[in-house]
Amino acid sequence: MKLIPCADLGPRPRNEFDYGGEIRKPLEAGLGAWPEYVFNRKGSPGVLREWWYHRPTGRWFVFDRDTQRDEFLCCVPLKEIQYELPSE
Repeated sequence: MKLIPCADLGPRPRNEFDYGGEIRKPLEAGLGAWPEYVFNRKGSPGVLREWWYHRPTGRWFVFDRDTQRDEFLCCVPLKEIQYELPSE
């Protein structure tokens, strides 16, 4: 059974979580760049920062995960991913 090492909950089974997607910095370009930003991603193996939803607690967590080895590296504090939104 694959376990996810959560700093708040301790090791939890993978089947308790739903994948929420990769986290990327907000787009700083104009509206014309949105399609490229949303649909064209690097896709190469490596370490990604991802959202994961824990169904039993109803909480979202952020993990750094090595997609090449499919290994969870750490649970990231939410303060670390707060970005300033660009003003228009």
